[in-house]
Amino acid sequence: MEWFMIFASVAVIWLASLCKFILHASSFYSYHSSFLNNTAGSKRNILLVIAHPDDESMFFSPTISLLTSRGHNVHILCMSTGNADNMGDVRKEELYRASAILKVPIQQVTVMDHPDFQDGFGKIWNTSLLSKIVEKKYNEHAIDIIITFDNYGVSGHCNHRDVHHGVRRFMLDTAQQDIEAWELVSTNIIRKYSGPIDIWFSLRSAQSSLNGQMHCVLNEYPRRSYAAMSQHLSQWAWFRKLFVSFSSYTYVNTLRKINK
Repeated sequence: MEWFMIFASVAVIWLASLCKFILHASSFYSYHSSFLNNTAGSKRNILLVIAHPDDESMFFSPTISLLTSRGHNVHILCMSTGNADNMGDVRKEELYRASAILKVPIQQVTVMDHPDFQDGFGKIWNTSLLSKIVEKKYNEHAIDIIITFDNYGVSGHCNHRDVHHGVRRFMLDTAQQDIEAWELVSTNIIRKYSGPIDIWFSLRSAQSSLNGQMHCVLNEYPRRSYAAMSQHLSQWAWFRKLFVSFSSYTYVNTLRKINK
């Protein structure tokens, strides 16, 4: 009986948070964060650096949806085809379709297929080379802001962590001093699977940060996240459907500034 009451209480809070979020997402967002709100009408060029096709939909969809809806130019650099199961070509095409759902033009999506960046646990990526590839994209597209994983990489996947280290390597090695980069904050497992409830924790974290070092980005289009992930048919197993439904990363991203 006690466990049933706990479960019922959590379910009520979950549903209340979801309803609050759906009904008031736009005003909720504008009140709590000014991250790239584009109120002056100036478009920025954003480079999102990820490890595998589907990272954009599973983890970064709130950020992508915000940026594209505010008129910014989002470029996606995916460092592998996700070929661990010999389905790299399929997954590459799935990423293009998912990006279209997220309003990122296909010509602004680059998928790498390099021997030094092969998908898989235990595969150590060449962060020095990754740094050079990021630098090339940064210069080619006059990038204003880079967004990527943090040091833990949400799930602890070594490829996610190597992407983070590669971006940091670029920031340290380059002579440019004004590079702006942000990392997606990894949460503990309870918050990770708390769905819209995590909005309250994320907002508190962002509000308590100093000098705008953290921003909370709410997803104004959570259904779009589900639709985008469903384009990854080769990965669309039942547990990933549950992940997208219950993951806090479907509803909110907390971004933290990366300092050199």
